[in-house]
Amino acid sequence: MNEYAMLHIPDSRYCFAVGEKELVIRLRASKEDRGAAFFLLYQNKYDFYLSREKRRMERKYTDRLFDYYEVSLKLDDVRFAYIFQIEEDGKVFYYSEDGLTEDYDFSVGFYNFFQMPYINRNDLLPTVDWMKNAVFYQIFVERFAMGDVKKDTSYINMEWGSLPGSKSFAGGDLQGILRKLDYLQQLGISALYLTPIFRSHSNHKYDTIDYLEIDPSFGTKADFRNLVEQAHKRGIRVVLDAVFNHCSMELFQFQDVVKKGRSSAYYSWFLIDGDYPDPDRCNYECFASCNYMPKLNTADPGVQAFLLRIAVYWIEEFDIDGWRLDVSDEVSHDFWRKFRSAVKAEKPDAVIIGENWHDAYPYLMGDQYDSIMNYAFTKACLDYFARGTFTARQMAEKLNGNLMRNLDQVNRMMLNLLDSHDTHRFFTEVGCDKDILLAAVALEMVFEGAACLYYGTEICMEGGYDPDSRRCFDWEESHWDAHVWKTIQALAMLRKRDEIRNGAIRVAEEEEMLIVERSWSGKKLILYLNMTGQKKTIAALPAEVLCSNRALPGQKETELETKGFLIQESKEEMR
Repeated sequence: MNEYAMLHIPDSRYCFAVGEKELVIRLRASKEDRGAAFFLLYQNKYDFYLSREKRRMERKYTDRLFDYYEVSLKLDDVRFAYIFQIEEDGKVFYYSEDGLTEDYDFSVGFYNFFQMPYINRNDLLPTVDWMKNAVFYQIFVERFAMGDVKKDTSYINMEWGSLPGSKSFAGGDLQGILRKLDYLQQLGISALYLTPIFRSHSNHKYDTIDYLEIDPSFGTKADFRNLVEQAHKRGIRVVLDAVFNHCSMELFQFQDVVKKGRSSAYYSWFLIDGDYPDPDRCNYECFASCNYMPKLNTADPGVQAFLLRIAVYWIEEFDIDGWRLDVSDEVSHDFWRKFRSAVKAEKPDAVIIGENWHDAYPYLMGDQYDSIMNYAFTKACLDYFARGTFTARQMAEKLNGNLMRNLDQVNRMMLNLLDSHDTHRFFTEVGCDKDILLAAVALEMVFEGAACLYYGTEICMEGGYDPDSRRCFDWEESHWDAHVWKTIQALAMLRKRDEIRNGAIRVAEEEEMLIVERSWSGKKLILYLNMTGQKKTIAALPAEVLCSNRALPGQKETELETKGFLIQESKEEMR
């Protein structure tokens, strides 16, 4: 046995409660030990020395280096003790807090068994139920649609549809989104993620001047209230962007410090090296190297109270459905814990989504965010679909490895995306290949977690890096590819199925194709992706094609073309 590869950590992503009496246990092991059988030995921790239950563990995930074995348990007694038993070639090994051993003394197991001492209800991370099959649509508000034709347009300095610059204004607003809600509902969208809408001088609004006022170029509070109400009538949630790491240098509190220095009541709100902030020397911490966006000191009680009031206000007054948290990994853990308590007390099913581009496990243990923008998924899709640096096997391993970063509840709430306002457009990254775009969207829609389309993906919008990724939506339907639009619509509609909403996931490689299976209650959806340079035959199954970029619905046997995807329904048990 390869002890160096073996890993288990109690009360972690390797041992976590999914209900008041439900527990998931994982054990990491070496791929070279696949010939072994892995078992969980468990019991009430007070009776462990007397007798144990034994349950075989299933190998459920495989990444580049390791296999992950898992078992789910429903408990009568939540005071839980356990070790692992491994059987190989007639030999028996045990894995406990003492590591791998050839024998184990159960009579003194209280010294070295693993344990989940108790499952406390208020330690559980509940799943925000609507996130499990949500289809988000991210809107860069300034460029989606202009609906208020009577507003002051003197600030607009670009023609709608021309290439944007960093300081371009095209006129998009809240009324524009309101007028397109029927369009979004038809597309299959169930949630909107809006980039910041609060008062700011920039087109992106990530430098907030007033967190309690909507920017006049976007509209009024009455416009926003109407937008949320009308979205909710269509079954569409609304999530706002919270920029709590930094603000505009024109924020009242920062300007007070500029005038009064250390004597200002707000001096401790910022991180300043000296008596006064000096924008020319930039002697204060800020976002990136932008002196016009000073960093807020989120460890300061005054800052915390100020921001928590904002977080609750927009839920209380306008019934928004959650927050996306900008630059969230630079904000203190202490603040996010208080933020979660305040938000969930006001609206328990409001979602909290962090902008962490990397492994965010310390924030995703149940006391801070619900999930993050899943840029690890984005990067994997670029490597597989755009750059060809991953084979199907390597892609499966990467996706499995990403899943093993988090609790099951978190994976079901992750915001999976192909691109955003902060990246190149995915369609441009894949060389404007519509088949590859559709294949990637298919993976996003079948994968575990929420799916997020960046506005215009359905009409094949192009764009490089910011600001080119923030072009205006082209509302001339004659310019759209109807096949692409309808295929994305069909994929979005598939997310209403129980297999996607509740199903277990299996990600693997077969015959050089990437396979993703979602199974629930004896039914299964199977996604096949062929990114090789040759046709692949999909064997006849008791299944029909539900969606494909090439095959016809209703087919039961097909050859999958290169750059093709196909989703089948099957009543077979998962392999």
